[in-house]
Formats: sequence, C-alpha cells, structure tokens
Amino acid sequence: MGRLVGLDLARALAVFGMYIVHIAPMDSPQGSVGSWVYFLAEGRSSALFATLAGFSLMLIAGRREPKTGLTGRQAKARIAIRAVILLALGTVLAMEYGDIIILAYYGVYFLLALLLVRLSARTLALIAAGIALVMPQLAFVLKMWLSDSVQQTINAYDPLERLSTVGVLDLLLTGLYPTITWMAFVTTGMALARLDLSAPVVRRRLAVLGAGLATAAYGLATLLTGASAVWNVGGGGGPSSGSGPGSMGSGSAVSGSMGSAPGGPELSASDLLGAVSHTGTTFDTIGCAGIAILVIVAATAAMDRLPLLRRLAKPVIAVGTMSLTAYVGHFLAQSAWPASGAGTTTSWVPVLTYILTAIVFATIWSRFFRRGPLEYLLNAATKPAKYIR
Repeated sequence: MGRLVGLDLARALAVFGMYIVHIAPMDSPQGSVGSWVYFLAEGRSSALFATLAGFSLMLIAGRREPKTGLTGRQAKARIAIRAVILLALGTVLAMEYGDIIILAYYGVYFLLALLLVRLSARTLALIAAGIALVMPQLAFVLKMWLSDSVQQTINAYDPLERLSTVGVLDLLLTGLYPTITWMAFVTTGMALARLDLSAPVVRRRLAVLGAGLATAAYGLATLLTGASAVWNVGGGGGPSSGSGPGSMGSGSAVSGSMGSAPGGPELSASDLLGAVSHTGTTFDTIGCAGIAILVIVAATAAMDRLPLLRRLAKPVIAVGTMSLTAYVGHFLAQSAWPASGAGTTTSWVPVLTYILTAIVFATIWSRFFRRGPLEYLLNAATKPAKYIR
C-alpha cells in the first residue's frame, strides 16, 4: 500500500505543479522564490504526470507480470476505452482552452502503449532511452520538412483540427506534448511499474539514476549552450510562457515543441543542445525524466518509511486519487474565475486558493466515495471490457 499511496502523493504534486504553471504569475522577480517555484514546475510537472500515466497503465495491464490470455485482452480493452474517452474529453476541453490540455495527447499515448504492455522493465527502459536520444532530432527534421503550407494542407483535412485546433499533427508532432517525444515519459513510467519499488536497493538505484539523468542533462546543456538555455528563472517564464489558460484558444501558437509550430518561434539546430522546458530536446526530455523518477521514488519511500508523514499528507494524497477530476476541475473553475489565468495574475493567492480548494474537496469526497467524480465515470465506462472473449 505504501508504494501505491506514494504514487497518489506524486500525482497530487504533479497536479499542483500544473496549477502553478497555469495560474501563478509568470513575471516574478528574477531569482525570487516564486520564479524558482514556477521554473521547477514548468514542463517538469506535466512530464511527471505523463510518467505516472505510464505507471498507471501497468496497474491495469499487470504490474510485475503482464496479464495474459483473457485477462490480458480485457486489460487491453480497458486501456483502449480509456484512450478513446480521454481523446474525446481532451478534444472537447481544447475547444475552449487550446492545446494546453494534455488529455487528448494521453489518448494517443495510451493507444501506442498497448503495443508495449507485455515488455520487461529492461526493454521498456531501453525504448524510453531510445526515444529520448533519437526522437527529438527526428522531430526537428520532420518539422523543418513540414513547411507551414504543408501543415495547413494537412490540417485542412483534419476534423480534430477544425474542432479544437489540436489536430492529429499536433498530437503526434507539433503540439505542446507531442507523442513523438513524450512517449519517453510514458515508457519510463511503464518500466518503473515493472520494478519492486518496495525494495530499498531498487529505490536507491533509481534515486541515483534519476539524479544522474537530471544532473547530466542540465549540466551538459549548461556547458554546451550557456545557463540561459536551461535556467531561465523569472522574467517571463521562458519559451512556453504563453502556455497557461490565460492564452486560451491559442492552439499551437505556444512554442510547445521545437521547430515550426504555427505562431511559435523558429528554433535552430543549435537549440537541440538546450534543455528549456517544453522544447522537447534530448536534454529537456532526459532531465524531466530524471526528476520524475526522483519524485516518484522519494514519494514512495516517504510513504513506506514515514507513517506519521503519510497520515499528515492524507489530504494531499486524496487529491492524487482523483487527479483527473482535480486537473479538469481547475480549468472549469477558471472559466468561472477568468481573472485567475496565467499571465493575468500578479499574486500567488489564486494558485494557493486552487490548491487548498482541491485538497478540501478531495478530502471531503474521499470520505464518502472510493473514486473521484470523473474517475468513477471513467471506470464505469470501461466495464464493457469484461465482455471481451
């Protein structure tokens, strides 16, 4: 139970990190505590979210040992149903909030993950490493090849693009969380799920791995391109500073990935050596994956070894048990309170209010129900999978 509770704690931290990016002021004074908190959350919280999604998939497909036969087919059906629902829900929300919504991307991740659910931890780790090392360069080349006119032609025949400005091309290549590079986080989470996180030796090795990945990625990027290409703390929030709900409906205009996202800045080949959040470079991907591993290991270890902390953190853990509800809820709340969007606030009070509200709601709800509202509906929607034969 400790390691599962640890996952819920990590999910809550990921949700709060996304609240910070979407709601907190982006123009905190250079080097201030606020600017560092924003910097640490930007990109890294959504990467943690994606890594945990990969872990969650393996809870369905079989953690240490993949489910086979009938149970395996039913597990894959459950994942596929979830993928379709998240793709549809993400598209609906993107009609209002633009490509900052990650749920439609999750739908694509989950469908691709169906091909990987029976692989070992070693194989999954190698796939994650391969994606991180190769795909950012491939994505850059593809986006250089896909001129604006070609992208517009593709989008003209894409019903998802017409509906929500987040089309197939965005989901796979040019969006804020492009599948071509973000599958590295999902497969990392899947690999972690295959390991025994209750074993201290496993946790120690993972902690060293996570710290090593983050240090190597950000350290090398700093040496190769300078500190400004990595540690953009304060003064506008970096290249994805337009990625909050304050820029609703911006579609692909935010510079969520390298290259030629419409309306975003063009990045040169030399930028592939940087590690700025949401640029999708190799160093950005490896650094975010390292931090995600560290957070998951720290959370699971803390919940296993510190019973008092686990009791004190119970309200926060409750948020993690209903992370989908908490994530979607903060967008809906901003529709009712538009002045709390990113780029529109100069105070940290709104984001703290959102975090406290999520904690209070989750604590009260969990006293009466096992799952959050959206989690209950999503689970109910997967019930037909039991008829698979």
